[in-house]
Amino acid sequence: MFTKAAVVVALIGVALAVPTDPYGAPPKPQPTYKAEPMPYEFAYGVKDDYAGTDFGQNEVSDGNTVKGSYTVQLPDGRKQTVNYVADHYGGYRAEVSYYGEAQYPHEYGPAITFKPKAYNPQPSYQPQPSYH
Repeated sequence: MFTKAAVVVALIGVALAVPTDPYGAPPKPQPTYKAEPMPYEFAYGVKDDYAGTDFGQNEVSDGNTVKGSYTVQLPDGRKQTVNYVADHYGGYRAEVSYYGEAQYPHEYGPAITFKPKAYNPQPSYQPQPSYH
């Protein structure tokens, strides 16, 4: 009788130790390292009158809040400027403004294309046949 009771208790213990959902998602790992916020600042600009390219951006961060702006020369002749502020509390907030007046020409010419340079690759070695 004692053996039967021990076997029943062992079976109940095994049944209770088995997880109820063996295919469930694994527990999320806890982050072990969180980097301190680092301030930064950067800016760039591109202006190519021949190709008609004109854009740029500048951005400053104190580690918590990011402030910046970027500008783009639009195809219709206007310049678009976006000033923005982003942080963890207010999200991304942008103010968009346009300078100039849109230009729509009555006559359209051919598209501006650039003639590609000739490409004639020359091997740096002279292959020799491996048979005679």
